[in-house]
Amino acid sequence: AELAMTRNQPKAALTALSHPSLQKLGEMPEEQQVRTGTVHARALEADGQTLAAARERAAMNTLLTGDAATSNNDALWSLVAALPVDQLKAQSNDVLGGWMSLALAVKSAGTLADQQNAIDQWRAQNPAHPAAVQLPTPLIKLKALANQPLTKIALLLPQDGQLASVSKALRDGFMAAHYQAQQAGQNPPQILFYDSSRLTSLDDFYRKAQADGVQLVVGPLEKPLVKQLNARAQLPITTLALNYSEGAQGPAQLFQFGLAAEDEAREVARRARADGLTRAGAMVPQGEWGNRVLNAFRQEWEANGGTLVGVEHIDKPVTLAKQVADLVQLRKSGNSSEPSRRQDMQFIFLAATPQQAQQIKPTLNYQYAGDLPVYATSHVFSASGDQNQYNDMNGIHFCETPWLLNPSNPLRQQVSAQWPQANGSLGRLYAMGVDAYRLTPSLGQLKALPDSRIDGLSGSLSMSQSQRIERQLPWAEFVNGQVQNLPDTRN
Repeated sequence: AELAMTRNQPKAALTALSHPSLQKLGEMPEEQQVRTGTVHARALEADGQTLAAARERAAMNTLLTGDAATSNNDALWSLVAALPVDQLKAQSNDVLGGWMSLALAVKSAGTLADQQNAIDQWRAQNPAHPAAVQLPTPLIKLKALANQPLTKIALLLPQDGQLASVSKALRDGFMAAHYQAQQAGQNPPQILFYDSSRLTSLDDFYRKAQADGVQLVVGPLEKPLVKQLNARAQLPITTLALNYSEGAQGPAQLFQFGLAAEDEAREVARRARADGLTRAGAMVPQGEWGNRVLNAFRQEWEANGGTLVGVEHIDKPVTLAKQVADLVQLRKSGNSSEPSRRQDMQFIFLAATPQQAQQIKPTLNYQYAGDLPVYATSHVFSASGDQNQYNDMNGIHFCETPWLLNPSNPLRQQVSAQWPQANGSLGRLYAMGVDAYRLTPSLGQLKALPDSRIDGLSGSLSMSQSQRIERQLPWAEFVNGQVQNLPDTRN
């Protein structure tokens, strides 16, 4: 089983562990029991059987002491923290049930202070439970976080140059959320502004920010600066960068947040699988951006058992008709005069501009593939209210930020009264600014509780292991020149 796990074959490991001799495992030396239990838990986790893996680790509790007990506790916590709330509610009165009730208590609490109270209450009710005796490391960190309120945040954004208009929308969204917190009677931190377009060096900036008493930096926005931060061993102040760097995980103090098209490609793959589809075609733009989006879609799609049966890279509009025909493999069928399309493709994943999508959808209809569902990223939605444009895209499903799909949101109404452009495609940046503000007190929480989410205006936000904020998005469809919200498939 251990060898199978080194080859990343959890199913082979589980087969090995189902050997009849293992029914007598309780008669073996404790060391053997722990070794077997550990590989069993790892195999179950890798096979997606989270609850069974947690049960296996809970069963080992009594056999472990010292560091081994601590690391088993931490592994057990990350398993139960990853379970959905409805599964946590089905508790038993054993050790595992105790772990599940702790996870439920922490997840059900909103703020860090609420979570702290929930943990203290749970410990008082379960004083002899292994998690009460030795609190899991992420929850110890959570306790430390609750005792360090944020009082000063640095906003590091460019005021000049190519990104100035993007930066202004982000800043306005960030400050709108700040004023909203003030109006609600919270005691929000002080915001200090720094201009990244006048930056001499990142070291100078951090020295100044430290001297100014800053506890958290939001920014920079520029990709080259985020790359530089990601390459460092550590940062003097916790930083939420407003862009993503490529490559390996950066220092422990760096978190990254942006409107990544890759998130949307993964969202399309998730939605199509939830809708019961398994065979996809794809149309993405030529070039580096299109390749990144396609790779993100392909990885998520194939990891969940989907097959990609055809890809076209959109180039000049002139060749679009031919590319669509090539993708759907239009051909004359037998004796019938009606041509037919390939039948092994159930939908098309589309990453394209509104202008391209306006041509692609009618072309599909013309190529006898009008019945083929199209799932698109938000790039097809101009948010311009142009009914003729929307009409050309009838039937296309697309993911989009809650900000643009929910015009009645009070903060959006407040912001767009002052800045009408927030109703258009720039709205995504205002939403990201609002969410950057809302993330500031919650970074430690998202890190300590890997399965927790924040319902933001740029999407439902969670944190990956590499400390990148990932977004899940709601869905809509073009129907008769209007945008209609679609029901959610997530549980």
